[in-house]
Amino acid sequence: MGQWVKVTREDSIGIVLIDNPPLNVLTASVMEELEQAVADLDDAADVKAVIITGQGAQVFMAGADIKEIAKIDSAGKGEALALKGQGVLDKIENSKKVFIAAINGVCLGGGTELAMACHLRIASDRSKIAQPEILLGIIPGFGGSQRLSRIVGQPKARELLLTGDNITAQEALRIGLINKVVPDGEVLKQAVGLAKKIAAKSRRAIEMLQEALLAGGKLPLTEALKLEARLFGKICETEDCKEGVRAFLEKRQPKFTDR
Repeated sequence: MGQWVKVTREDSIGIVLIDNPPLNVLTASVMEELEQAVADLDDAADVKAVIITGQGAQVFMAGADIKEIAKIDSAGKGEALALKGQGVLDKIENSKKVFIAAINGVCLGGGTELAMACHLRIASDRSKIAQPEILLGIIPGFGGSQRLSRIVGQPKARELLLTGDNITAQEALRIGLINKVVPDGEVLKQAVGLAKKIAAKSRRAIEMLQEALLAGGKLPLTEALKLEARLFGKICETEDCKEGVRAFLEKRQPKFTDR
């Protein structure tokens, strides 16, 4: 439990709350605590899914700390800041746990970059999302230009990055930036419901799917298919595979043991 980042547990689900009022800005101190929280949950054997959200009803995260950026006086310092942020978000994206962003309001800049590093994204119907760095004469540094183009395609990403325009949650859903829009006030509840649905599955299957999606997405299709085949072979040897198949044939719910 940090000063700015609070972690709670609900069975096999971790909930990370960024609590830096009023805008949950991603300062260096918040980044350090977020990095530790992610590392702890990633190492926890009994955690299958992690939810990241912001304190308050109106703001997920308004981005990086502009006051800290204003103090940068060299290219080297700017690059170091960007690499630090990228390193934390890479740990989220590369995790075999399923990270879910519960976007409960305004989501800008570094907040959008954090959300895009998560594997799934749920947003309030009143959310506004943007990468507005260009309005300040800068560009994203925590992966925004790269993840956005990979999620929504380069033409739309280029438009959003070059204009800095806000989009609604409904538009974000339409272009594939988020997975689901829910009524205001229900974001965390819906995220917990999704996390529980995922956590009810076999840990081995979850981890192998995460590996197939992440590693396979970086490979040519031929090599990605070979990776999937290898992982399928490994999963066939697990006790959960045998239990899942047996339960299907016996017309009952499986009782997975994560082995």
